[in-house]
Amino acid sequence: MLPSERIIVALDTTEADAAVAMASKLSQVVGGVKLGKEFFTANGPDAVGRITDVGLPLFLDLKFHDIPNTVAAAVRAALPLKPHMINVHASGGPAMMRAAAEVAAEAGQDRPLVLGVTVLTSLRSSDLSAMGVAGPVRDHVLRLAHLAKDCGLDGVVCSAEEVVALRGACGRGFKLVVPGIRPLWATKDDQKRVLTPSDAVSLGADYLVIGRPITKADDPAAAARRIGEEIGGIAVGA
Repeated sequence: MLPSERIIVALDTTEADAAVAMASKLSQVVGGVKLGKEFFTANGPDAVGRITDVGLPLFLDLKFHDIPNTVAAAVRAALPLKPHMINVHASGGPAMMRAAAEVAAEAGQDRPLVLGVTVLTSLRSSDLSAMGVAGPVRDHVLRLAHLAKDCGLDGVVCSAEEVVALRGACGRGFKLVVPGIRPLWATKDDQKRVLTPSDAVSLGADYLVIGRPITKADDPAAAARRIGEEIGGIAVGA
């Protein structure tokens, strides 16, 4: 994979025109874009289609979490948008994750990667403890990742801090998509568990989700190129 292909830019906005313009600026320098609940709730599937028309692979980050039949129906409804990746909360349980994987397979060669969301990068062990989950964040991430793989998911969304453990536990073919990535020259914002792009790739991350360091830069394409250059000489983790 080329360094630039590892970069997925989070278009965290409710403004469809602004998202289309940003995707167009980045179309030759990154590997995809991510649209989440903020954008989808404000604009709906038609606006998502405007983004895919730009030609970049789409990570549709809606984090489905419901009873299996509802999640299966939601995944089926998303397939016409031709996303490259979709995600579900691994904490939704095995029946829900299997349902999502089975429906995604209906798309055949155009099937999206189905990812499990393990523990949000805004959470710490103290946050999990408050929710009744004992032990370190990493232990819970590993439990959920094992479950996701057993249920037929293609990979997980995880913090860079868990990449090494997950790569060892789940193997090279299991995709690791890592948000909370911040270059040294960018601020952490609201993410608590972060690493630099080069660190994440060296540890074994497949895809890096990066938002504000690119989208809020004076020259977003230049910022994306800079990140690509930073990870270009890094040996990929095993």
